[in-house]
Amino acid sequence: MSTLTAVLYGALVVYLGGWFLGQWTGNFSLLLFLLSVVTLGYWLAERYRYRPARQAAAAALEQQDTARRADLARQGIDKVDGDVAAAKEKLLAQPWWLDWTAGLFPVIVVIFLLRSFLFEPFKIPSGSMIPTLLVGDLILVNKFHYGIRLPVLNTKIIPNHDPVRGDVVVFRYPVDPRVDYIKRVVGVPGDEIRYVNQKLYVNGQPVPVKALGDFYNEDRLRYAQMFAETFGEQEHRILVDPQRPAFYGPEPKTFPMHENCQYSAEGVTCKVPAGHYFMMGDNRDDSQDSRFWGFVPDENIVGRAFFVWMNLGDLGRIGSFH
Repeated sequence: MSTLTAVLYGALVVYLGGWFLGQWTGNFSLLLFLLSVVTLGYWLAERYRYRPARQAAAAALEQQDTARRADLARQGIDKVDGDVAAAKEKLLAQPWWLDWTAGLFPVIVVIFLLRSFLFEPFKIPSGSMIPTLLVGDLILVNKFHYGIRLPVLNTKIIPNHDPVRGDVVVFRYPVDPRVDYIKRVVGVPGDEIRYVNQKLYVNGQPVPVKALGDFYNEDRLRYAQMFAETFGEQEHRILVDPQRPAFYGPEPKTFPMHENCQYSAEGVTCKVPAGHYFMMGDNRDDSQDSRFWGFVPDENIVGRAFFVWMNLGDLGRIGSFH
């Protein structure tokens, strides 16, 4: 078993190393699930086979020592050298391959359950959500707000709230579901979304905005105009760069249900299909979002982002956001 455990740890190191070096895209949910299953197997083997065997061997050693001492006592020998305590302790000790598998099972399964059903941490990798979220922000995502989903499969088994306009949502990128994206919901099923001349319209009505002055975008080392945008009673901030007019390219769009969208030199108009959402980044002129790759199906939703728990470059970033 020690050889098998070493092989499994070697495979884990290769997988994590290739993931870190960008040789392939990892799936942390699947990895945690597999680690939970494997360590559960070791934990069950330890509980019902290996630990009872070690305890039986220690008990047998103690019985042998007791019998030896009793036999010597009958011969009139009261002082007997030797103490089996150290040998018994060694027999009861858990070998390294069980310590690093069965011993880790409770920790791994708690992390797996918390991450799958309650909260999951993410790191912001790009500037598409500036000024709401900055590169390097470490955020928490509420996994149960939109319903309870099965781990790995992401199948909803208990519904809860539906995403609403203005929510900041983590989802599986429709083009490559192995990759997680974060954007803001601007369109829900049935909405008509227009984004023309850097202005957003929902069902024919302009989304209210209020100018807030310039914002220095450290990601791009330039200033951009910042606005307060409002969905219902929720206000959030967006960036618009008038020096970067909208350009969606002449090539035909081929994402699923692309026929629901019409493109022009000024922008795009889309009808959001049932069971799908239209997502946009708050950094409107520096965001690859639903304008370019289409709608996000409900089954791709991971959870609602709501809290920055750390930014190593700016501790003042810690807190909730809209």
